[in-house]
Amino acid sequence: MVTVVQPYKKGYKTYFCDDSKNGRIKHVGTVELEQTSKGVRPSEFFVRRPGTSHAQKTPTKELITVLRSNGMVQLTETMPEFQEFLDSMQIPWERVTLCRTCMFDDRLTLLSDATRIKCGQEFVCLDCAKRELRRELAHIKRLGKKTQGHIEDLLEEYRDLDMVLAILQPDSLDTKKTMFDRLEAHEQTPTERIENLPLPREFVDVCGVETLMPAQQRAVESGLLFGKDLLVVAATASGKTFIGEMAGLKNYLEKRGRMLFLVPLVALANQKYDRFSQKYEKLASTSLMTGVSRVNLPETKPIGNRGSGGGIVVGTYEGVDNLLRKGSAMHNIGTIVIDEVQMLEDPERGHRLDGLIARLKYVAPKAQFLYLSATIGSPHLLAKKLGANLVSYADRPVALERHLIFTERDSKVPYIKKLVFEEYDKTSSKGFRGQTIIFANARSRCHTISDAIGKLSAPYHAGLTSQERRAVERQFEEGKLACVVTTAALAAGVDFPASQVIFDALAMGINWLTVQEFHQMMGRAGRPDFHDLGRVVILAEPGGSYSRDTKLTEEEVAIRLLKGEMEEVAPVYEIEETSEEFAANAIVCRGREADIIKVGETMVGCGEDPLPDLLRHKLVKKSGGVLELSPLGRVMAEQFIGMERLLEIDRLVRMMDDPLELIAELECSEEERGKERRKADRRASEKKESDWMAGKKTAPGAGSSEKKPKSDAPPAWVAEKKSASAAAKRVHETDRRSRAGKPEPERKLRREREENAATAAEAAAPRRASRELEERIERKKREAASFIPAPKRKREAEWDAIEAGIDQRRAGKYDDALKILGSYVADHPSNSRALTELGKVYDLRGDRDTAYSCYQRAVSADTQNREAIDRMNAYLIGITVDIDADVPADRQSTGVVKKKQS
Repeated sequence: MVTVVQPYKKGYKTYFCDDSKNGRIKHVGTVELEQTSKGVRPSEFFVRRPGTSHAQKTPTKELITVLRSNGMVQLTETMPEFQEFLDSMQIPWERVTLCRTCMFDDRLTLLSDATRIKCGQEFVCLDCAKRELRRELAHIKRLGKKTQGHIEDLLEEYRDLDMVLAILQPDSLDTKKTMFDRLEAHEQTPTERIENLPLPREFVDVCGVETLMPAQQRAVESGLLFGKDLLVVAATASGKTFIGEMAGLKNYLEKRGRMLFLVPLVALANQKYDRFSQKYEKLASTSLMTGVSRVNLPETKPIGNRGSGGGIVVGTYEGVDNLLRKGSAMHNIGTIVIDEVQMLEDPERGHRLDGLIARLKYVAPKAQFLYLSATIGSPHLLAKKLGANLVSYADRPVALERHLIFTERDSKVPYIKKLVFEEYDKTSSKGFRGQTIIFANARSRCHTISDAIGKLSAPYHAGLTSQERRAVERQFEEGKLACVVTTAALAAGVDFPASQVIFDALAMGINWLTVQEFHQMMGRAGRPDFHDLGRVVILAEPGGSYSRDTKLTEEEVAIRLLKGEMEEVAPVYEIEETSEEFAANAIVCRGREADIIKVGETMVGCGEDPLPDLLRHKLVKKSGGVLELSPLGRVMAEQFIGMERLLEIDRLVRMMDDPLELIAELECSEEERGKERRKADRRASEKKESDWMAGKKTAPGAGSSEKKPKSDAPPAWVAEKKSASAAAKRVHETDRRSRAGKPEPERKLRREREENAATAAEAAAPRRASRELEERIERKKREAASFIPAPKRKREAEWDAIEAGIDQRRAGKYDDALKILGSYVADHPSNSRALTELGKVYDLRGDRDTAYSCYQRAVSADTQNREAIDRMNAYLIGITVDIDADVPADRQSTGVVKKKQS
């Protein structure tokens, strides 16, 4: 038996239980003490059973008897009066800590330093803390079960309920409570001075570096300056770029060849070009190889020294690859630097980078290859595949705090604004203000957040002109901006010295970030020459998602990214990717089959052999040991498209005359294929993700009794795709043979018959079965219309109703116009043009409030409706805008805008 005593009103409450560890209470008593001539003694003693409210008065001598028989009395806090009573009766006692919440329920739970949970100013047990946590989580209805489990795990880890609740209720944004973890900085170790290295003196004089950083030291020790190929995996701001500069300029100045520095983005290429041009202008000329805009505007004109003739050539992957795919030669290359080599895992561009590296090894076999990255899983395996020595340095030069906050989407912008200005008000010991990079999932969201923050913020994405991007880069570098709001444009290494990174979303577009992408973005926070500390803040929306194809929610993804490990770089390519790279390799190798196979074997990824299919479709012709690409095959290589897409374009060109229809059909079919691929990937990864979230790990050999799918058996969508493709190819081949040698008039008649047959088939069985697909096709048409002018065609019936309303308005018949347009808007409430025209009629009738409401609804339906936006703004600032030519010419003013009449 154990007796526990705690203060209670004017007296004390006593608990008599079998064992304080399991908390089984037999009786609960209340006792009052009084001062007597013999000392402190009990005056009244009441006892009741747990779960009852009736207490029975009991002789005080029974209390003394029980206290003596139970041995050590446990006191929940210091009680001088009760302690004096126990000492006078020679009853031993000790101090213990119990869960006060459990005691309210007549339950005892002994607390220790290892089991107690801090709750405000007191401590409670884990079960009580979890119950309180669940009550706090009840208002978040969309919180996933996995996330609830993770939050309870955090409670056990942090032992502080307030800290865990701060993640869910960040009203005060106390960063001490929202911190998920902290990645400490490495200790500074002595490194070699650059003047002691075997580098040309002229390079040492202009490079601006005196002492190597640790990652640079390891690269030098691994043979960097002696021509060794290296894979350098080190944290952001650890000096990877200078590793490439040392080897590249050393080889160039010692007449071993020029340096080729490749990056994934045009913005990053421009930045590297500017830096190298200024830094090494006395040693070598720098040239730029990137794609240029086809639109001839002042802001899109190419900048810098274009081409491949400089001693230092900075280019994008596709910019250099385009040169090789056209059969042009690249001579005298001594060093090739592949920056952000983790792009090998990119589903859209990974196979092209893989093929580019293989082709560069073929055209420049004696060049030194340097691969740079901050985020690579299992880098030793990738180094082996690339044939390079691994230089790995995982320590960060600046400590990094990672914070996780769960909040609704509408609350994100106020939190972001507060975090940005708090950081901007700080100044590091190096004299630089704190600046922030905010990652959003869409360009429109970038502008929304930037506008909310104000003048100290700017959006930055690929939709801006080069001049606009450069202006943002310059302002940020000068400290005039508190933050930039971007999509993936900054994730791949554009140098913005930010001390804080905020994730408004954990997706890019509709796809969740991978662990590699997350670490790449996270690494933007904290630079050793600028900041003392980096900070990453994740704002995750409970239940939030950006696609219907996934069951994961944003808060679950946040936990997966924070705890996840990067996977091995082992891409697997389908026939679409392998056929494109095969054609590009054929051009570089001048058709020599042995060399083409050799280049293909040096690629990191693996996939199907496309040669049999290419031969069957006559895209390649074989003669001995030489393969010759057909004109269509060359198009496939030069335009960066695969075999299936090329054949689809060829088929559609023969069936459609309308370019918008063709583009829409291509985009929709590509989206459908992508959707099927995402579903297959999701099904394959769901179990792995759920096991990971549950903390499970599959042991080697476990589950061997289960029936495993054959590794060579393709998924169902692949079989369907191949079947449909084979059918289309058979039709295409039959048609091609039948067309051979036929005169033009007969070909024209055949096309007309095909069109008539296609029209009849479409009427009998609609080609697009779902409304969702129809809407997506219409959207693709509108997007394509901004690049290809739409052909003139007869207006549809719905447009005739709007035009009829416009005609009535121009004729001055406003009542008839209201009747026509109002009826149409009632049936089509989201038609932006109809709403705008209806607003004009109300405007002419003098009902400007109703007109403003129409303009507002038109803008909500179509944010690109400039006419409605201008008229709405004109209403707000108190001016009147003339409408068409409704006012007779002799009464019209000379200006378009006139002051509102007072």
